[in-house]
Amino acid sequence: MSYDTVQLEMRDAVGVITLNRPETLNALTTKVGQDFQAAVAAGRQLGARAVILTGAGRAFCAGGDLREMQMIAQRDGKVEAFFDEPLRLLNECILLIRRTPLPFIAAVNGAASGGGCNLALACDLVIAGESARFNQAFVKIGLSPDCGGTFILPRLVGWKRATELMMTGEITTAARALEMGMINAVVPDGELLAQAMAVAEKLAQAPTAAIGKIKELLEASATNDYGGQLELERKAQIQSGLTRDFREGVTAFIEKRPPKFVGG
Repeated sequence: MSYDTVQLEMRDAVGVITLNRPETLNALTTKVGQDFQAAVAAGRQLGARAVILTGAGRAFCAGGDLREMQMIAQRDGKVEAFFDEPLRLLNECILLIRRTPLPFIAAVNGAASGGGCNLALACDLVIAGESARFNQAFVKIGLSPDCGGTFILPRLVGWKRATELMMTGEITTAARALEMGMINAVVPDGELLAQAMAVAEKLAQAPTAAIGKIKELLEASATNDYGGQLELERKAQIQSGLTRDFREGVTAFIEKRPPKFVGG
């Protein structure tokens, strides 16, 4: 299924969403934000139980499209418009990834810069090709970060490393990103999508309702206190215990057979 700026391909229960503006290194625009949201919704309607996000051509995503932002600023006659509409849509995309109760896997090919880097990091798992490069490029043009970078990066690599990466805008290789805990795996470039598919297919067969609860709990743990998190876990587990997947998991355990989860 093709949109103007992204493509959605269903591979059984895995939806593969490809940012499809290779001539701009898949730079982010308002239209990309709209198409991405539509593709996620369509994938879920078509039965996706896991989502892969990748980029067409030689880059994952080069960040925000500065040309479009300038056009918006000129149209509205104020510099605030340079950021307002594009960032609102991109923030919605980040929250959509974090709040959709399905696993999202970023398959990072080539450059993941600025907002593109943080779009990848918003995914639940990040698998990078050997040639992938990550950087918080904002400071290079006099900007502070967006797309949740200041939230997620220090939680992945620590406060001091995040500070360094954001203040310098230095490029981080895939191998270095893996070493720092920024991403989950590095694979040969030619095997990137196949490796991501293997992970996605495995997760698509998992109890995705429970995976949705895991995402909720991990998100809340960033700002919750210990007691509050314990209570949230208790409530989430009660809700998980009411699902068909829990009943199937227990039955399969007792019968000593592999479970067949349905995602609800």
